[in-house]
Amino acid sequence: MPDTTTTKDFTSIPVIDFSLSTSPETKPFFLSQLQNALINVGFLYLSNSTVEGKVVDEVKRYLPKFFGLPQEEKDKIQMGNSPHYMGYNRLGAELTKGETDFREQFDFSTPHVSRWKPGDPDFYNIWGPSQYPNERILPGFQNALETYLAQAWDLVKELIQLVAEALGLPRDAFSRFFDSDDKMSCLGKLVRYPPVTQDIKSSQGVGPHFDQGFLTILLQASDHPGLQAQNLSGEWIDIPPIAGTFVVNFGRGLEFVTDGIIRATCHRVISPPSTSNTPRYSVPFFQNISLDARLSDPRNKIEFPDEIIQLRDARGKLVDTDAVNFTEFATEPSGKVLLIGRAKSHPNVAERYYPHLFERYFPNGLPDHFKKNAEIQVLS
Repeated sequence: MPDTTTTKDFTSIPVIDFSLSTSPETKPFFLSQLQNALINVGFLYLSNSTVEGKVVDEVKRYLPKFFGLPQEEKDKIQMGNSPHYMGYNRLGAELTKGETDFREQFDFSTPHVSRWKPGDPDFYNIWGPSQYPNERILPGFQNALETYLAQAWDLVKELIQLVAEALGLPRDAFSRFFDSDDKMSCLGKLVRYPPVTQDIKSSQGVGPHFDQGFLTILLQASDHPGLQAQNLSGEWIDIPPIAGTFVVNFGRGLEFVTDGIIRATCHRVISPPSTSNTPRYSVPFFQNISLDARLSDPRNKIEFPDEIIQLRDARGKLVDTDAVNFTEFATEPSGKVLLIGRAKSHPNVAERYYPHLFERYFPNGLPDHFKKNAEIQVLS
């Protein structure tokens, strides 16, 4: 069972009760727990959040229904139809660090109209409307997901302010990196990791990687293990599902603007083994920041208390990892970093809508293993 002990090289993931942040008597304890998770772990379990249980249960109920739709219905809303990288991906249609991820997924976002117009940076087109199955095919599905996104968005807006407080900063210290709500878009995914067959050598559900933005909250929607985080020594630490919690982790963007005080921890998902009778389901939610935000702009530099910097320096450095790093934050606006990451993960979409990026990152065309594995059949 995960615990809440403080350690510089973690061997488990702390469990933090969000409700403690709402009382003046318990908030200091909450912030101390959060500070440890931010600096020393990069992950936490969050219990008693503001996302309603009935909303979570409704999303869980739709997961097998959506992925159980006829293949032709899911293909009608395939991501390849969307310059915003919204929609459905078949098994094996995503890459992490050039390797195939054996998962089936559906990307959706908060309701948003693309603001891109000719002459604008192409990354303005990364945010736009989602694709959904016909309401007749899956009644209530779109409403359930949009309700979930709205509550998850409210949660992370409060959580990012608590992050600032835990680091000795004003609550609004990170507000400079966000636009008004009507100009923001946040990404959600429904993910299905089927059990692999004996003829598939890789058990990569999703390969080692860092998340790109600020905060990610993950609903582990089935009882399957598989999520792992890498500690300072390079060991992979299991993050098993705990009922009634979200898993929260911190992205490279947040690590960048805090000068490494907050840890963006490398993580991966191992697919269920061939002996499993059911798939693993999860629902990640990604907190985006303004597309125009330049994290390296000197005007965005944040000054931290000396005691917080000392805690970072006492932590030590992570061993080298073979993961997606988002190093472009040093030179590019956030939107371009996001677009580059999506292009690398979904080359078929980049080939159709962003050919200049496709040619840069895939000069030899679509990888052979990507084309081959996109149609691999696994147990369902």
